[in-house]
Amino acid sequence: MTAAEMESVESFRARAGSWLKANMPPAPAHIDATRREWDRARELQRRLYDGGFAGICFPKEYGGLGLTPAHQRAFSDESLSYDMPLEFNVPTLAVCAPTILDMGTEEQKRRHIHAALRGDEFLAQFLSEPRGGSDLAGLTTKAVLDGDRWILNGAKIWSSGAYAASYALCLARTNWEVAKHRGLTMFLVPTDAEGLTIQQIKQADGTIEFCQEFFDDVVLPADAVVGQVDGGWDVASRQLVHERSAVGGASPYASGAQIHSGGDISRLVALARRTGQMDDIRVREDIGEARAMSLVLDEVIARITGAIGSGSMPPPAGSIIRLLSAENSWLQADMAVRISGSNGATEGIADEGEPGWIGRDYLHRQAWSLAGGSTEMARNIISERVLGMPREFAADRDVPFNQVKHGR
Repeated sequence: MTAAEMESVESFRARAGSWLKANMPPAPAHIDATRREWDRARELQRRLYDGGFAGICFPKEYGGLGLTPAHQRAFSDESLSYDMPLEFNVPTLAVCAPTILDMGTEEQKRRHIHAALRGDEFLAQFLSEPRGGSDLAGLTTKAVLDGDRWILNGAKIWSSGAYAASYALCLARTNWEVAKHRGLTMFLVPTDAEGLTIQQIKQADGTIEFCQEFFDDVVLPADAVVGQVDGGWDVASRQLVHERSAVGGASPYASGAQIHSGGDISRLVALARRTGQMDDIRVREDIGEARAMSLVLDEVIARITGAIGSGSMPPPAGSIIRLLSAENSWLQADMAVRISGSNGATEGIADEGEPGWIGRDYLHRQAWSLAGGSTEMARNIISERVLGMPREFAADRDVPFNQVKHGR
């Protein structure tokens, strides 16, 4: 679609606002994705699709609208006061579907992207492993070719929402005689496959969003491969670019409020007023610092995404957004605790409809050090791939994986 053929952003915004008002319910006071029925999210996603507002930045041939990130931002702004299927954002629409769009076969694109936009499929990621830590390329889940099929064995962990997924992108080792990055293959795995067990993990804040998976002779057809056999690291690298963008709140494929929505500090202001501290100079300075940090994050997101889109910065520059968004989340959680004091451990000053958010956010605080790759990894990526600094030493670089020493 040429620029002349494309609907203007303001026209699109007005049309979206009218449609949302007529078709979408108001946003609830608080949504806990681990407790809400997934059928509700699928229903809302289908409403968006039927109304012509799903997949705004996905190509038309795969069920999207083929519009620009500016159109998506306009729609998201208009949708903030409505109930939206936010569960579909990460990892389905912002991570997995874009990865399939970039690296999948034509059949995989037409089947899975379209199904996700319709609300028929939720997609998950099977990447991290119990023994792997941050070393994704050191994984040991294996896939062995048996005739025209693949047999998977191993384990994965920290898979968000896998219990509700239809398919997952799963990275497995297919060649043990080459260096660790060169012997991997990405697969599309149906979550109801025989031999696949999914267990939910209860977190310190009581949520059960994360899962662990066990593969016992899981059989996959040859067309389950995404990208090339032994070329899975290329697929995973692209997937991680999308994940960091999503975690940083900068994905053009997410719809509605993103994980980090920038300058909204209304909860901190409401907390200060409710506790009678709005005139306290220290509290006002804390709120001002949180506001300033959020505004800086918004501007960095706009600048970095624009630069990556124009080609003036490489895709790994998205790690700048990922790092700053984590620091912003830490600051917001810390400020809420500073303002609330010891009362933050109770529900007495919680937001109406969202009890205990201060303590829960603080318990979840360090998760932003890890989501989308650790902040330490983000700093390495920025230094090596954006600033061109020397690579960090790795003892197993270019060593065949079957010769790398492993702990027990």
